[in-house]
Amino acid sequence: MESPPSTRGTASRIGRFPYDPVRLPFFYGWVILIGATLGVLMSAPGQTVGVSVFTDFLIEAHGLSRNLLSLAYLVGTIGSALLLSRVGRAYDRHGGRWLAVGAALMLALVLAGLSVSPIASTTLASLLPQSHSGTAAFLVMTVGFFLLRFFGQGALTLASRNMAMEWFEKRRGLANAVLGVSVAFGFSSTPRVLEALIQHGGWQWAWRMLALVLAGFALFAFITFRARPEDHGLRPDGNLALKARKTHAETDAGRSFTLFEARRTYSFWVFALSAVLCGLLLTACTFHVVSIFGEAGISRERAVGVFIPAAFIAVSFEFVGSWLSDYIKLKYLAMVQMAGIVVLSLALATLTETRSMLLVIVGIGMMQGMFGITSSLAWPRFFGRQHLGAISGFVMSLVVAGTAVGPYLFSFVHDVFDSYAPAATACAVFGAALLLAAARAERPQ
Repeated sequence: MESPPSTRGTASRIGRFPYDPVRLPFFYGWVILIGATLGVLMSAPGQTVGVSVFTDFLIEAHGLSRNLLSLAYLVGTIGSALLLSRVGRAYDRHGGRWLAVGAALMLALVLAGLSVSPIASTTLASLLPQSHSGTAAFLVMTVGFFLLRFFGQGALTLASRNMAMEWFEKRRGLANAVLGVSVAFGFSSTPRVLEALIQHGGWQWAWRMLALVLAGFALFAFITFRARPEDHGLRPDGNLALKARKTHAETDAGRSFTLFEARRTYSFWVFALSAVLCGLLLTACTFHVVSIFGEAGISRERAVGVFIPAAFIAVSFEFVGSWLSDYIKLKYLAMVQMAGIVVLSLALATLTETRSMLLVIVGIGMMQGMFGITSSLAWPRFFGRQHLGAISGFVMSLVVAGTAVGPYLFSFVHDVFDSYAPAATACAVFGAALLLAAARAERPQ
């Protein structure tokens, strides 16, 4: 299939600096894949898996209740979600290189700012009437979460994932497997790595060290990241693009859908809502993991460590699923993802130290493994690459909104019912409904 024309034109002189990929003796897509994987990993401080380790320290430093901190997270994350469609359009205009560089630099500044957030809260409180002094910490953390989520989970992740998918078509499943496996292990290790940094120098020092790492990554992205292969006289997959393969159950869309056209299809909403529910549940579980497990008599150390074995399951599912995605319809992988949501939700609703804890690990693994596939492959395969940024940006805005609602929903339900079980049960019901709906989610024509 001939690739859609680029909306960015041919690469400018600075776009080829310090080297032009077309002059290299190998397919540059593999460099892009490595860089994109690092880009997603660098977004970890802005992901819930990175924020969750700092939750208890922020509650203590700012004097906020868990419910108020969850509300600040909700408001800040939804605020960031409202702008992600514009980020997607910016990606379509400028490509992943400039978006990733800018997002990484801004995320570094945000982390440095959050490391002094207690000082900012105290300063703001001194400017407010005594009766409203408690509002200062809430406002500071809301703005902090907004920026953290916008540049981390939003812009940097979108730029990195989309860029990787644009450089591959027939090998997109393989590329996604490499990216997904690396990210799964990276994110699962994030809580332990951050916990080690905190234990070494404190939570504020940990955020400052991460800011320095992100500044270095921004330089790396400027050197290695590139826009679409067509902008450099190349094609997705390199020489493989010249060979026809008839093993695909679904090829890329025969035409490029606009965002408006994509939103009018049944399959768009099945995959989008599945991604939203996945993000909502995983974020809620991660954000409140210590509290949820604590109610079942499970220690903080074991609660934080649950993501390591889940990562091995996620990697297995994502690697096999990504390979299969080149040969089967994506709806079958989405159904496995929904089954994982049901398993995880029911396990959280009946959490104990033995059987249910094992099901939590299995559920997280199934859900995460399939989510990495469906959220990356569905949009270019179903709707083409020309408007990939706008479509994926819109979906990401929904997913980010879901990740915002998740922690607060679980916290609110816990306050009302003194248990997380009702919220988890509701997720299981919605997951089962989407599992049935996914059976009819074919590629739009």
